[in-house]
Amino acid sequence: MSRTDNPSRSFSILPRMKPSYTTDLKRPGETRLPGVGWLPNRVRHLFISILGEFIGTFLFLFFAFAATQVANTGPSDTDAPPSLVELLYISLAFGLSLAVNVWVFFRISGGLFNPAVTIALALSGAIDWLKASLLAMTQIMAGIVAAGVVSAVFPGDLAVRTTLNPNTSLVRGLFIETFLTAELVFTIFMLAAEKHKATHLAPLGIGLALFVAELAGVWFTGGSLNPARSFGPDVILLTFDAHHWIYWIGPLLGAVLAVVFYRLIKFLEYETANPGADSDGQEGTRYFNSPESAENVSREPGRTDGTNETVYPESFGQPWGDARLSAMSQSDGFADTRKPSTPARPLPIYQFGGDGNRSDSESSVSRSDRSFYDGPDLESGSSRDMSEATH
Repeated sequence: MSRTDNPSRSFSILPRMKPSYTTDLKRPGETRLPGVGWLPNRVRHLFISILGEFIGTFLFLFFAFAATQVANTGPSDTDAPPSLVELLYISLAFGLSLAVNVWVFFRISGGLFNPAVTIALALSGAIDWLKASLLAMTQIMAGIVAAGVVSAVFPGDLAVRTTLNPNTSLVRGLFIETFLTAELVFTIFMLAAEKHKATHLAPLGIGLALFVAELAGVWFTGGSLNPARSFGPDVILLTFDAHHWIYWIGPLLGAVLAVVFYRLIKFLEYETANPGADSDGQEGTRYFNSPESAENVSREPGRTDGTNETVYPESFGQPWGDARLSAMSQSDGFADTRKPSTPARPLPIYQFGGDGNRSDSESSVSRSDRSFYDGPDLESGSSRDMSEATH
């Protein structure tokens, strides 16, 4: 019975739920839960991405907001500027929260959690604009929900808003948000969008990138780098500063800047500048130990010295080792190496084995060789032809 005949035996399912299989020819054998068989795969996959982005963005901002709330509502004076320890605490909370949740949701929705990152991926062609717009709206809604839950769960007023430092101008704040977001987006491009041997470690690198950016920007702008991160708390508190727009324009400009630089290095074929950067020096060992190497050897041209070993499995239909040993043992000059007690007889100078080499005995000379020896040589043949022509 095939897998499609009785799918309930092929994998674990929820109690009293029998899966069905999609009829999409491009995805044969893809499981479907009851009641959603009519739903096109594209719509279902988009729904999964939206759901994953909502939950992932909520968890990322919830833990980051919670840690920021702890740092900003300590026993110290709330009007005093934050200390370096508090800045480090907030930066570490955002970086670790992003790394953990990206690692969890990377296989579900990509782990974007940021409208600026989503727009950047759409500009680079990684996702289509319909999906990008839906994911961006989902991330903004998740930011609002995360801020509301933190405000309801933790005591005290919500203290996670992003504001400009009094000594930071609008232009400086805009450029700080732009460059920090560009650094984060470019990190995502190179570690997650570009597939390489360390792609599975991309969430860690992305979290570290946000951590470094927060260290540089929290004191001056609050370190937003994410419109959803700044918009959510302002909606819950119903407070919008006059400079709130920089937390939208800055990250979007940073996304565009990262896309331009990414496309530039792709156009210049950056892979050729340092071709061994993604190598661990073990490719040769893995290749010769892989099954593919045997297939490549079998396709190589035969040797010209009569020792083409690839003909044995093709001739006898046996595994390479057994076929070669059986063929060798059938020859008079080879002993069966599988029996160590059988001594090998010495070989004559010329061993006639059907491989084109003649033996030193006259009986081994082939009929074609005799005709060659008995035939006229070049000089005798040419002189006889000339004599016949004169007569």
